[in-house]
Amino acid sequence: MTAQDYDVIVVGAGFAGLAAARELTWSGRRVLILEARDRIGGRTWLDRRLGLDIELGGTWVHWTQPYVWAELHRYGLGLVPSPEPVTAWRQVGGRPAPIEPDALLDLLDAPNRELGRVAREVFPQPFSPLGSEQGAELDDVLLIDRLDALGLDDERSALLRSFWTLNFNGRLDDAAFTQALRWLAVANGDWQVMFEACASYKIAGGTRALAEAILSDTDAELRLNADVVSITDRPGEVAVELGDGSTVTAASVIVTTPLHALTRIRFDPELPIDAAHAVDRGQVGLGTKLWFSVEGEHPHFVAFGDADAPLNFLQSEYHVDGRTIVIGFGPDAGAIDGGDLAAVQQAVDRLVPGLTIVEVAGHDWTADPLSGETWPMHRAGYLSRGLPALRAPHGRVVFAGSDVADGWGGFIDGAIESGVSAARGVLQGAVIEVVPRP
Repeated sequence: MTAQDYDVIVVGAGFAGLAAARELTWSGRRVLILEARDRIGGRTWLDRRLGLDIELGGTWVHWTQPYVWAELHRYGLGLVPSPEPVTAWRQVGGRPAPIEPDALLDLLDAPNRELGRVAREVFPQPFSPLGSEQGAELDDVLLIDRLDALGLDDERSALLRSFWTLNFNGRLDDAAFTQALRWLAVANGDWQVMFEACASYKIAGGTRALAEAILSDTDAELRLNADVVSITDRPGEVAVELGDGSTVTAASVIVTTPLHALTRIRFDPELPIDAAHAVDRGQVGLGTKLWFSVEGEHPHFVAFGDADAPLNFLQSEYHVDGRTIVIGFGPDAGAIDGGDLAAVQQAVDRLVPGLTIVEVAGHDWTADPLSGETWPMHRAGYLSRGLPALRAPHGRVVFAGSDVADGWGGFIDGAIESGVSAARGVLQGAVIEVVPRP
């Protein structure tokens, strides 16, 4: 056995990778973090746009999320609430119609309660989803079929579809019912708590503040612009090859690469068939997130459009220098070009009248080869036939990230949870012998 360069190599400096590296160095391990981007944070990214610091990626947190809440307390970081909406809009007859915010929630309340009525029954221990027999039995059920089974009138059905399209940040054609139930279950079965966790409280100082706090609490070595191209599990060590042709070795490797970007890395031995299937089943979060400024300081609002609209949800966030800063989400990144101000204006006009867009900002996470998706939301079959494969060690390689979290998957909390769990697995020697694929 040769001496490795490091005890553990962590691929990715998002919240999963940073949390894993910190846990490992606290236990005395020599750790190297390899990050392909020129910054830390992964799919969170606080950047100066539109005249202020805005979150281009993951944003909101909540006290019902135990891992991120513990980190905020650990580092003394507070919360900044998003503004309460004064007005709201929804689609009626294909046109935007005003509605009181509470009345909008009332329209969503009864169907969401009915939809989520079984959430805690199916997932009685929400942070142990793989232990649910009912979850496995329901895993091929499509969310869209359960929505249709509610028997709603056309307008309420359209609103509910748009609500869940927003949550999945993608089309619902093959979205898993179990994924929706998992989100509801971690919110104790309460859809309004779940919705609050999605878009109500931001980290004071932004996601960057928390990422930098975790990084400063570890003596792991960090290399930016270090793109991993292959990971080879060989006797006694794992060799990680970088895009510049160099190779580093370690006793173990934790890979936090988003699910849709895993195919960029060549694994030797190859990933097992069921792990490849897991990548295939994680194909829902392919939408878009755009920020834009509009003329005038408008009363804060939210708006739901049609589920298949280029932008199906808007939420105003800030008033700055006589402008209103708005965030918008849509289910298909290919349906709208954030660089085309006229196209964004047209999409916004479908949801809220009277807004004149000045400037647009965003990042195409789906086209970004280092992410390939926004936040992870999964297709039917992922929970029972995808997640187990990625939760199991692949030789000396362990996977982490919000895509493979047990609890708040798709959130910063899930990323931290999975990073901590992966580190614990490495420290406990969670290694299995790899059997090459035929």
